[in-house]
Amino acid sequence: MTRHIHILGIAGTFMGGVAAIAKTAGFHVTGSDLNVYPPMSTQLQALGIEFVQGYGAAQLDLKPDVVVVGNALSRGMPVIEAMLDKGMAYTSGPLWLADEVLHARHVIAVTGTHGKTTTTAMLTWILEHAGLNPGYLIGGVPSNFDSSARLGKAPFFVIEADEYDTAFFDKRAKFVHYRPRTAILNNLEYDHADIYPDVASIRRQFNQLLRTVPGSGRLIVNGHDPELEATLSEGSWTARESFGLAGVAPPCDWTARVADASAASRFAVLFKGQAVAEVAWELIGEHNVLNALAAIGAAVHAGVAPQRAAQALSLFRGVKRRMEVRGVVDGVTVYDDFAHHPTAIETTLKGLRARVGAQRILAVLEPRSNTMKLGVHRDQLAPSLKVADKSWFFAPEGLGWDLKGAVSGLGDRVSLAGTVDELLQELAAAARPGDHILIMSNGGFGGLHDKLLAALRAR
Repeated sequence: MTRHIHILGIAGTFMGGVAAIAKTAGFHVTGSDLNVYPPMSTQLQALGIEFVQGYGAAQLDLKPDVVVVGNALSRGMPVIEAMLDKGMAYTSGPLWLADEVLHARHVIAVTGTHGKTTTTAMLTWILEHAGLNPGYLIGGVPSNFDSSARLGKAPFFVIEADEYDTAFFDKRAKFVHYRPRTAILNNLEYDHADIYPDVASIRRQFNQLLRTVPGSGRLIVNGHDPELEATLSEGSWTARESFGLAGVAPPCDWTARVADASAASRFAVLFKGQAVAEVAWELIGEHNVLNALAAIGAAVHAGVAPQRAAQALSLFRGVKRRMEVRGVVDGVTVYDDFAHHPTAIETTLKGLRARVGAQRILAVLEPRSNTMKLGVHRDQLAPSLKVADKSWFFAPEGLGWDLKGAVSGLGDRVSLAGTVDELLQELAAAARPGDHILIMSNGGFGGLHDKLLAALRAR
């Protein structure tokens, strides 16, 4: 008899991916979320997955064999209290995936504070291009694929390995459940301030992950990240290879030599100092070069030659919401990017500057992430924006900290707006032909991208 799983939080990227994989694997899948709307609603409908709005207790009348609980659910919610009172079987999304799918696969996990989604998409595309048909779960929408998750075929499964907590009943990082044979450690900085009190507590979670990687596996590690070095010094039992830019100390196993005046759109790949491949692609920025080196190193461990990996990357079209051009109107280019941490903001702006030269860059930010709302990185905000010619912040009421004071060092190069409409009017008035408007948020930003494009057309 077909087993029935009911997924709480099914509209999230991760849990929606779990739903798609479960459906393909032959499970009867239902679910719920607070807000299910396109594109997730249409994706679920296309898969034939029934879902309801909200977290009422009545949905448990479906009597699933197991309830898969998303990490947005907490004690006190009617469905959670009813689930516990009834003594129903329940698990988390990461643990369900580990038990039902990953235990039989060569798991390649991609970790890091920044670049997880892009690197996971790169690596998955390399394996796909090599004819390996990998399973995958990506925390975004990769342009080279029709979906963000699929079951694929054995042996390989590539997963974006998040350090966020697992569920209300399991406060370990999601990635400790995956037991990878190959693991990419892209970088490590302080983030998720709503969960972790300091960077040391995040390092402990990464160390827990390292304890699950077999000695015969491989770690692909950013060789220039001091927090990763500190993590490895606390215990590592697996062979590892490092990656970094050529000419930067300490020397790494995988390095890249970026072509002059290319905005990092062309680079040579070297292994232990010997050139092994060349990449020419659509992406820009040295941060993406590092992502590519990590993906190539992991792909080689999966049996793909560096030259084949480079050929795949030349056809890689990126991930939606990562420097995605949303439109060009009257010579003004509007971009959408997921950056919400000062390091990501800075590297994204540097990449864009390398491409556009002296043309104006207008940066627009929404302080939406939990860490940003807590003001943890307030002192790094102004320095992260120094590459932009002018910056705007959406400054909603009740932020809880002095955003204006935090960015005052930018002087007249920064403006704050209390509403999206106010922000829209200022941007539309300020924009002129040749400008590049980079809108950064980990949310929808009130539809600002499309509203701005419409306002520019109406000028």
